Amino acid sequence: MHEIRIPKYVKPLLRELERMGHSAYVVGGCVRDSMLGKEPMDWDVCTDATPEQMKIVFRKRKVIETGVQHGTLTVRSKGHNVEVTTFRLESDYSDNRHPDRVEFVDRVEEDLSRRDFTINAMAYSPKSGLVDTFGGQTDLASGMIRCVGEPDVRFREDGLRILRALRFAARFQFSIETETSYSIRRNRLLLENISAERIYKELQGILPAQGAGDMLLGFPEVFTVVFPETERLIGEPAEGGRESKWARSVRAVCGMPQGSFGLRLAMLLHELEDAEVNTAMRRLKCDHATTRLVKTIVAELRQPLPGTRPEMRRLIGRLTKPLVHDLLTAQCVVKGVNGHSTAGVREARYLLEEVLDGFAAYTVRDLAVTGESLMEEGIPSGPGLGKVLEQLLREVQDETLKNDKDALLKRAREIF
Repeated sequence: MHEIRIPKYVKPLLRELERMGHSAYVVGGCVRDSMLGKEPMDWDVCTDATPEQMKIVFRKRKVIETGVQHGTLTVRSKGHNVEVTTFRLESDYSDNRHPDRVEFVDRVEEDLSRRDFTINAMAYSPKSGLVDTFGGQTDLASGMIRCVGEPDVRFREDGLRILRALRFAARFQFSIETETSYSIRRNRLLLENISAERIYKELQGILPAQGAGDMLLGFPEVFTVVFPETERLIGEPAEGGRESKWARSVRAVCGMPQGSFGLRLAMLLHELEDAEVNTAMRRLKCDHATTRLVKTIVAELRQPLPGTRPEMRRLIGRLTKPLVHDLLTAQCVVKGVNGHSTAGVREARYLLEEVLDGFAAYTVRDLAVTGESLMEEGIPSGPGLGKVLEQLLREVQDETLKNDKDALLKRAREIF
């Protein structure tokens, strides 16, 4: 395990708490990532000091009351925000997500007992060393995701932990301990109580990860709670009959670059009908850019590849250059996992480069004339003007008309 190096903006907070007689530790993800040799994104501190005591300890600092009812204050230190939270226990999760009762406690071991997984249930301070009551260090070394305590209890407290387990396993390429795995499957319907926004955030961590394929293949019944439309794919044979459509979709997901959430989501859903994809994206409340990317890729995969320069220019005009690149990547992956030749995709890529190397008009905005310049030539505004511009664009894309102002104006007068 790697050494835990606490940054300079966090150490003073620990010292200030200890100077006033309190225990103070860095805790959770920052300890886990440090021990794995990864740079933590955030550093969290836990302490036996209550929020009111913390206000006194940090009276010379900027303090933001971000979650006083749960014992959390955000303290400003050397240009950074650090969350400092009182040791606590939680109970009575009536909504399977948030605790109804929070009780402040004196010992860090009690605080660690409420946490989700052993690898996240470790605390460290330079003064006291590592506190690892539940074997987190051993599980880190063996690459294991294991619940703290009874898995069913942990997941019923917070159903989102089901996806968090899959996210950590996918991110670190860890295995999930047997009882934790069984519990994930048993309690998967708890995800129906979790908001779409929270689920979407977890998916953004699972799908782009290196171990996404293992999680998708290992826990298909969990993902069908999130995407009910995909349930039929699990038992439906893919082309050739050697595997299911779900398994082939997972292979397509893994064929996309790591980190490409939108493209990997499109691959996961590409066997669905357009209406099913629309329903899934609405349910997840996906952002506009991801929704457009996924829906476009899935729909365009069913269309033939452009085989001529005019066809390629029109495709760019409809989709944009980056989206055409993404589409060709998706086409290559889908054809590959289905055992088809990718030669056509390669030719389309050459065609795309040829078109992009030359001066071309992909949309009306790229023409050397505007609606205003046509109106100056006597063509009135209205639907007719738009039709003239579209005709000019088609002829420029077909290479029967130069994208030259004089030539376009002359042709516009002929069309009108």
